Amino acid sequence: MRVNYILIDYENVQPTVLNLLNEQTFKVLIFIGANQTKINIDLAIALQAMGERAEYIKIDGTGSNALDFHIAFHIGRISEKDTNAYFHIISKDTGFDPLIRHLKSRKIYAIRSKEISDIPVIKVSNAKTVEEKISAIIMNLRERGNARPRTLVTLSNSINSLFMKQVDSEEISSLVGELQRRDFICVTENKVSYTLPEP
Repeated sequence: MRVNYILIDYENVQPTVLNLLNEQTFKVLIFIGANQTKINIDLAIALQAMGERAEYIKIDGTGSNALDFHIAFHIGRISEKDTNAYFHIISKDTGFDPLIRHLKSRKIYAIRSKEISDIPVIKVSNAKTVEEKISAIIMNLRERGNARPRTLVTLSNSINSLFMKQVDSEEISSLVGELQRRDFICVTENKVSYTLPEP
């Protein structure tokens, strides 16, 4: 199972709770600036409860982008050991975006989110309404590019996996029907073609 590594730029974003990251597939690294001396108590308690799945990394030195370089180093180190890892940088700093583009060009999964709740896999698991679920499916299909499911069976299986097998076959059929109704997919003899909306 793929591990999602959450790398938090604590100089830039100070999440107060990590209850959305209780699954075993999440590992959390909190990067703390050299001049930061306080951590939110709720965050500290949540991290302690995660045990070995969470760690603090206090960076050495100060200066422009010092923390960013530490995050980049740890992504490189982890990706050498775990080639199937998915990295989520939590930061409002757009300076990470060129790094993410470079990682993707090297087939290393990475994304930047402004908040923990913006992480795609978290959004998917919290999707309740049909609209939220359709949005999650569309986002997933866009990310897959040419590797989108080509048959109705594989599309249904992909939707089931996307929602961590928390939807029944009736709901999957309903979601597929909604994709067809909106002309996002076309099914011909169980073969699927796509006309996805622009982001």
